[in-house]
Amino acid sequence: MSRSIILMFDSFGIGGAADADRFGDAGADTLGHIVQWFAAKREKGEDLPPFALPHLARLGLGRAHALSTGKPLVPSIGEDEPPAGAYTCASEKSTGKDTLSGHWELCGYPVMFDWGYFPDVPHCFPRELIDGLIRRGGLPGVLGEKHASGTVIIQELGEEHCRTGKPIVYTSADSVLQIAAHERYFGLDRLYSLCETAFELVRPYRIARVIARPFIGEKAGAFTRTGNRHDYAVAAPEPTLLDAVTKHGGAVYAVGKIADIFAHRGITKAYHATGLDALFDATLEALGEAPDGSLVFTNFVDFDSSYGHRRDVRGYGEGLMLLDRRLPELRKYARPDDLFLITADHGCDPTWKGTDHTREHVPMLFFGDGVRPGPLAPMATYGDAGQIMARHLGLTLTRGTAQEVWKK
Repeated sequence: MSRSIILMFDSFGIGGAADADRFGDAGADTLGHIVQWFAAKREKGEDLPPFALPHLARLGLGRAHALSTGKPLVPSIGEDEPPAGAYTCASEKSTGKDTLSGHWELCGYPVMFDWGYFPDVPHCFPRELIDGLIRRGGLPGVLGEKHASGTVIIQELGEEHCRTGKPIVYTSADSVLQIAAHERYFGLDRLYSLCETAFELVRPYRIARVIARPFIGEKAGAFTRTGNRHDYAVAAPEPTLLDAVTKHGGAVYAVGKIADIFAHRGITKAYHATGLDALFDATLEALGEAPDGSLVFTNFVDFDSSYGHRRDVRGYGEGLMLLDRRLPELRKYARPDDLFLITADHGCDPTWKGTDHTREHVPMLFFGDGVRPGPLAPMATYGDAGQIMARHLGLTLTRGTAQEVWKK
């Protein structure tokens, strides 16, 4: 036993979910459509780099996509022989396609209940919720009260917010309430306090998260969100892999928004970073510090928040190529018995209609010096992969079936 390391490529679907039509997502394919988009743009003569993921290809990403969709990736993302990891695809068992459900299911708790959502109509929040937020927050009022893109709504309402002191309250297709406010004119601590109040107020509505969305800038068109985002999330109703690790004397090193997603329960140390490069750097830092018996868990949120939801195909593809280039750096920090997993929590096809997550299979790519390369059986729940990571640490989750990935 050494360590289990999970690299969560947030929203990195690989198509093919059997129940996708129930969500209006039949045909969505995050990876496949990115591959096709780059190929089509280059064929038209646009100045784009060839889309290639050679290290992920060797780990079995293309083959996992074929298991999911029943057809090969065209064009190829790179040479996949000889394979360097154990690979498959996994279906989501949880009833929704949101962030918390995907992370919790991987760690042993599938979400079999329905979260609450706010309707996509003007003034979408219940009046008593907004009145309570204004009263308890000592606010002159609020702006927004609708479904919106977070980057768009601060350009639309940012100047009025700075002038009036009214925070921007909005939501999306997720089970979430978000509050945007200027770091200087409203104040970061005041925004966090207001979100804590909002988190109490949304409990009766079964909302999964409240998110603080601070921004800076002086005028419309120049407002930008900062890295001081903070999520206030419901805690999993049952123990997760993180709880099991810490209960049995191990340590959990959470990079990015992992600590927020698990409501800071079962966390030994949290590393905050903004951007894919910085998140990868923080992962290397965690690997340098984590002792045997540890879980290192990183969420690369940019694939979801910066590229998937914004339908930025080029940004998503270039982000994947960036991390692919950096994967060899893990070798310097890896130990012979480390088990790595690259996976995702849901899809968010940047070519798809709307801005919501997409119901897709996700990749399960296991690698490390002791991993037996080759295909694994498709997984009926993300929790099967979580069980593998738990067993590697000498633990057992209450749900999930572990396949053998280690050389005997």
